[in-house]
Amino acid sequence: MTAAKEISTAEFDAEVLRHAGPVIVDFWAPWCGPCRQVAPVLDAIAEAHPKVKVVKVNIDDEMDLAMKYRITSIPAIKLFKNGEVQREVVGAKPRAALEKDFEGFLD
Repeated sequence: MTAAKEISTAEFDAEVLRHAGPVIVDFWAPWCGPCRQVAPVLDAIAEAHPKVKVVKVNIDDEMDLAMKYRITSIPAIKLFKNGEVQREVVGAKPRAALEKDFEGFLD
């Protein structure tokens, strides 16, 4: 199974903003129950849609990124393309709902 890669602020530019295709960024924290629930869902999406990169940002470790992207509630899942946020989802959702939210970017 393809697991989402944990990235830091130092890697964010290269891994997300300059990446050619769509990137799903999961802003999460280890103490967040819904974040732990949505993690395997995002891993399944990553495996089912190989053109989409899925990464995780721990907001406790990367507070600057959390502030920059105005993360006020987690899990906050943002889909980036061409360095811009295209879609945002707050809260844990089942796979089908997330795939519908990100429709048009997963293929």
